[in-house]
Amino acid sequence: MDLSLSTRTEGDRTVVTVGGEIDVYTAPKLREQLIDLVSSGKYNLIVDMEGVDFLDSTGLGVLVGGLKRVRAHEGSLRLVCTQERILKIFRITGLTKVFPIHASVDEALSATD
Repeated sequence: MDLSLSTRTEGDRTVVTVGGEIDVYTAPKLREQLIDLVSSGKYNLIVDMEGVDFLDSTGLGVLVGGLKRVRAHEGSLRLVCTQERILKIFRITGLTKVFPIHASVDEALSATD
């Protein structure tokens, strides 16, 4: 399965919509996208994971790396995810304490830091 990525700007936030599988083969594509966004001055990111079918440890590492990059610029990285199988991974790893996880993009957009 491949990884689809699209980005759009909503005010001062950038929404990255991800679809497919985030694994050892596709994670570098997401990493490059996050690095490019931060390099171009986008520090408030929302990663919409509603279309993600699978997430492995490599994908988690990319998200954590993205979070570190935006935080270095006083930014934020919020996740949108309602899928139980993906949320379970965040709970097991303790990353629910690290990432703000929202039920919708609108909810993430209206959230304040």
